[in-house]
Amino acid sequence: MRSTKIVATLGPASSDPAVLERMMRAGVDVVRLNFSHGTTADHEARAELVRETCRKVGRTVGIMADLQGPKIRVGKFREGKIPLKPGDPFILDAACELGDGSRVGLDYKELPRDVKAGDVLLLDDGKIVLDVKDVRGHEIHTVTRHGGTLSNNKGINRQGGGLTAPALTPKDIEDIRTAARLKVDYLAVSFPKSGADMYMARELLRAGGGHALLIAKIERAEAIPALEEIMVACDGIMVARGDLAVEVGDAAVPSLQKRMIRQARELNKLTITATQMMESMISSPVPTRAEVSDVANAVLDGTDAVMLSAESASGQYPVEAIEAMARVCIEAEKSQPVTLDREFLDRVFQRVDQSIAMAALFTAFHLKVKAIASLTESGSTALWMSRLEFGVPIYALTSQTSTRYRTTLFRGVFPLIVRYIGHDREELLHEAESVLVKNGAAKEGDLIVVTIGEPIGKSGGTNTMKIVRVGEHRRA
Repeated sequence: MRSTKIVATLGPASSDPAVLERMMRAGVDVVRLNFSHGTTADHEARAELVRETCRKVGRTVGIMADLQGPKIRVGKFREGKIPLKPGDPFILDAACELGDGSRVGLDYKELPRDVKAGDVLLLDDGKIVLDVKDVRGHEIHTVTRHGGTLSNNKGINRQGGGLTAPALTPKDIEDIRTAARLKVDYLAVSFPKSGADMYMARELLRAGGGHALLIAKIERAEAIPALEEIMVACDGIMVARGDLAVEVGDAAVPSLQKRMIRQARELNKLTITATQMMESMISSPVPTRAEVSDVANAVLDGTDAVMLSAESASGQYPVEAIEAMARVCIEAEKSQPVTLDREFLDRVFQRVDQSIAMAALFTAFHLKVKAIASLTESGSTALWMSRLEFGVPIYALTSQTSTRYRTTLFRGVFPLIVRYIGHDREELLHEAESVLVKNGAAKEGDLIVVTIGEPIGKSGGTNTMKIVRVGEHRRA
């Protein structure tokens, strides 16, 4: 079984019902709706298609809405694009309507206030580098250091970060309302600089009636010193290596990735590793060896999920990319050492439900049980258990549809639905066993560990661990 989850972005290449069905059968766990592209109607149609396909194939696949954020871009050119050579002067002009070979407009009109002479601006993910020579009113005068073809709407970053654009734009605020209406399972916030950005997004989401888990995309230089503050304010992070690499330098990203994943797991937060993981599979049916190593290293770092962007949204091989990613994840997981005892040495548990979760891990590991069954209302107990590697699958058994879908991103956790909603513990345990057996998670005679809360049905009330031999109470 594969513990690491796969997130795949939907787009023109993956919006056909037959293709999406193949993607789900190939193993996608969460689909991403990229709000940087498409209309509200597009997102609504894709969300409904995902849910229809889930019902058809009998799989639980979560939906993540990804906000555009304040992506700072150049405007449009009269001819669509221009060539820039090293040494060419070029003006970024906030008042320009249609650009030409000498200047181009800006979608973020305040950019001239954010930069000064001596700054370095990186366009189109760093492919074009401009040195700022002077700022005159609404004009930024630059000289081209590294040239290339600059086309419409390419992104702009300042080397080292420091741009003041707010994390949530008016478009994002409207998109949060859309995400709440669509009842997505995760909401990814682009370019947060502080915990306050995440708190604001959560308040807007709740005001719209949404209850998605919040994912902070770490892609600004300013987010690095504020990492813990941001993590405390959200439910998980995305290591968004594209814009982050442009701002902090590509050589700094691998160590930052490891640090962020480690810190997130220590704080019981989710992690998604993203950007160019299988980039060559946009046009190739097989990944490069470097991409295979990249995905494997993210798995070994402990990421909850690895993500496909253009590979599944607009690439020629969306299904093959998922299949390749799944193979790599499985092989990488086989090589991971289990160090559970050492993980317990410095941990202090102050909550009853968290203590039960840790006791279940310890017991399951040492008794070599077949599975852990977490009977859960909110999914918290399953999340805590998934923060440690110990080689036993965790099944989140819940009667709550929202909880079943939000656990799709938890590493090593597999959601199953139980339909019993009464208050008798033995009847609930009997159904839990039946569900595990029916889904092939356990068979008659297997030893399992069960966590449960009493009174039954109370969220956050896990207070009991039980060691069960499947079928034993039925024989009695």
